[in-house]
Amino acid sequence: CTEFTSATSSLLFICLFVYVFLKGQRWSGINRVPPGSGTFLAGAAAAADVSPGSEDVKAPRFRSPELRVQYSRSAESRSNSLKIVGSILFPVKVYVKLDHSSPHILCVTNHLRNSELIDPVFRWSGPGGYLSSENSSVQVSPTGTLIFGHFRSDLSGLYTCSLVYKLIAGQPDKRLKIKYLIYAYSDPQYYYELTVQYHAAPCSSFHNTSFGKALLQILSKLVADLSCEVSLIKAECHHVKMQRGGLQSEIFFTFSVTCLDTENNKLCPQSGCDVPHRLYKARDLIERFFKKEVEIRKKSSEPLPEIYYIEGTLQMVWVDRCYPGYGVNAVRHPDCPECCVICSPGSYNPSDGVHCLQCDTSLIYGAMTC
Repeated sequence: CTEFTSATSSLLFICLFVYVFLKGQRWSGINRVPPGSGTFLAGAAAAADVSPGSEDVKAPRFRSPELRVQYSRSAESRSNSLKIVGSILFPVKVYVKLDHSSPHILCVTNHLRNSELIDPVFRWSGPGGYLSSENSSVQVSPTGTLIFGHFRSDLSGLYTCSLVYKLIAGQPDKRLKIKYLIYAYSDPQYYYELTVQYHAAPCSSFHNTSFGKALLQILSKLVADLSCEVSLIKAECHHVKMQRGGLQSEIFFTFSVTCLDTENNKLCPQSGCDVPHRLYKARDLIERFFKKEVEIRKKSSEPLPEIYYIEGTLQMVWVDRCYPGYGVNAVRHPDCPECCVICSPGSYNPSDGVHCLQCDTSLIYGAMTC
């Protein structure tokens, strides 16, 4: 509290109250913020900043993210052993995770798979021309099986295997063309978008900017042990006409809460390391922080500080996103409905949206501009 000795006597009283209230809990330090703006904020942070692993926080009931995690794991585990056969009627769609190996893509139809082929000749071609095993990322086996290693975005496209064979020696050659549409995909990226409103100093005051930096720092510390990050998207100060009252200044904050895709965090029982689980725990910590700020303020007999949280304005919305050039489309890709699949020619995704947008002039896979 010594950092607040230059503040008013009322703020000193609140600071002492917060200290007594939080005694015995883990203290995370109070950073200096503008007088009148940070006392409740720091107290709520300390009160909410308990070890996230100390509570039995249940996994989120987000159906889609849960299913997506399960799907991506099962698809990934099957990719090395899965064998895909083609069709002479239509191109078969194949989905290969970025930087992973592909399933085994066979140069046969389901009808021919169990047949004996005499003197078969297999020849693969793709977006870049004919394929050979001289390419380090492509392997074509003697039996015509195509395998990709460390699949890249630019490998997406139409692949054709020309098969020449006999079923009976001495008969004329039979010829088939078997086509595959091979798509790169990645798992969706998840984050929370957090919006909150604060009663503010006059919009021209530098205290508002300093307060925003302090709030961002405290929220970031709350979720750091989860390998999560909080970023400020925007902060806007507006004049708000109150019901049966005059104008007051309010800051509208928008933050994003993301979790790094890493297993090197401090909390991990193995089942709790998934991004959706850690995001849910981060949401719980942030909600408790704002709830505690209101509780501390209500217990204080002192006048309100100049900048304070407006109760009931916190909203946290789950958001899916794909990398630029990728999008989710369950209609176009029913076999990979929750995947971020590379945008096909005729579409693009310019930013971290979740869908590919139509663009008739786009001629490439993974377009990010139109």
